[in-house]
Amino acid sequence: MKQEIRKKIEEKIAPFLKKIEQLEEKQSEKVLSAFQEVGIATTDFIGTTGYGYQDEGRDKIEEVYAKVLGAEDALVRSQFISGSHALTVALFALLRPGDLLLSISGKPYDTLDEVIGIKENPSSLKAFGVEYHQIDLIDNEFDVEKIKSFLTEHNVKVIEIQRSKGYSTRKSLSIAQVEKVIREIRSIDKKVIIMVDNCYCEFVCEKEPCEVGADLVVGSLIKNLGGGIAPNGAYIAGRKDLVSLAAERLTLPGEGKEVGPSLGMNKQILQGLFLAPSVVASALKTAIFTACLLEELGYEVEPKYQEERVDIVQNIIFHNREDLILYCQGIQKNSPIDSFSLPIPDAMPGYVDQVIMASGSFIQGSSIELSCDGPLREPYIAYQQGSLTYSYGKLGVIKACQYLLEQRNRE
Repeated sequence: MKQEIRKKIEEKIAPFLKKIEQLEEKQSEKVLSAFQEVGIATTDFIGTTGYGYQDEGRDKIEEVYAKVLGAEDALVRSQFISGSHALTVALFALLRPGDLLLSISGKPYDTLDEVIGIKENPSSLKAFGVEYHQIDLIDNEFDVEKIKSFLTEHNVKVIEIQRSKGYSTRKSLSIAQVEKVIREIRSIDKKVIIMVDNCYCEFVCEKEPCEVGADLVVGSLIKNLGGGIAPNGAYIAGRKDLVSLAAERLTLPGEGKEVGPSLGMNKQILQGLFLAPSVVASALKTAIFTACLLEELGYEVEPKYQEERVDIVQNIIFHNREDLILYCQGIQKNSPIDSFSLPIPDAMPGYVDQVIMASGSFIQGSSIELSCDGPLREPYIAYQQGSLTYSYGKLGVIKACQYLLEQRNRE
């Protein structure tokens, strides 16, 4: 990559990186204050085994998460295997046979298809008698009139909002959009439970969903809030009664949050959260750099480098299969782990199309580390996210672009 191109990119994005640094400072202050208010001590690093009774460190972690997310309570556990698992636990905790689930941001992420019953599965919500309906976005905005009309005509138990785009071609949803639609929903129905899938979005905006009226928010620890340190897990935060229901679904009725061993992970979860503002800032800077560079090279990107960021995901729309594959291979080739591996498209559990995934990460599947993936379907979009530091992210993207261009020139 020519030095003048890199210099040009750096100069164009400098003002936007500065804004990210200002946000990082605010989020860092929020986390530090939460640690101090809860009184995190060295003894809280001690983990439990077996049932996990009286795990004070685990309980304090959940108190810190509640404060950081503006929630009444939180459930933060290594027993969650993914964000999708936490979402599943939350949905099964809140919904009963005969209830209605409404998604107002279109179809949720592909891994929830069999959970909801969009794709047949004998263990789905549909199989347990839960009805599902979705209202699609219009020009990347909530269809407020249709939502209000539907709420007037139907008894909806849970409304689900997915902020990040997933594998769709829509834009991700800002906290301002979420706040506005919650206000509209409450004008019609004050009891409906509003649950937000916040994966990829934490610390990207100044406020979190519970701070603008959401009842429950769900996310993964191998994304933003794990800071690249937490080895697995997820969280559910929000109203105390709803978090209690989720806890009893994860463990068992009558025991809920009182059980669940931390298995020595307390320090990693706390340290990951402590580093999260800085790591999220690095991921955002890497995304901005990627958008500017790839656009300079003639590719379509979303969001553009100067646009508002609401999650850490950067879309690169290649419009052809070969470039998508080559770019993902370039990211893998220039990752710290398994750089010698060559990712190829293949079938993946929970996905309809073949998917190519590049993730040379320290934690398997970690998307707060630099990674890139995408389904092999039109318009052939690479969904890139993460980077533990801006320097490593920038290097990975530059070298991936060099690999892409070199391979194309050989054809």
